[in-house]
Amino acid sequence: MSTATKEKPVAKKKTDLKLQPLGDRVVVRRESSEAKTAGGIVLPDSAKEKPSRGVVVSVGNGKLLDDGSRGTLQVKVNDRVLFTTWAGETFKVSDEELLLMREEDILAILED
Repeated sequence: MSTATKEKPVAKKKTDLKLQPLGDRVVVRRESSEAKTAGGIVLPDSAKEKPSRGVVVSVGNGKLLDDGSRGTLQVKVNDRVLFTTWAGETFKVSDEELLLMREEDILAILED
């Protein structure tokens, strides 16, 4: 007796994922924090403070205004930004930790 087998769905590659935030939301990748102090002491992960700097990965289409139009965002993809310590929601995509936050949580754009 033979059995019918279903084909397994093909999993998407990690690079196929596209993330489009809604409204005035922005996706940010945190910069890595320093593992050593100025005195040369190596810090464990539990003692490290999460950095409040990052790079904008993706931006939404703007805040919906009272007249029905969309406001433009001040930040764009690849901007280095400074944001509040407790800003946004942390989530993982393909073993990478990202932040989803509102544009108003971003304090400044860092220029090189």
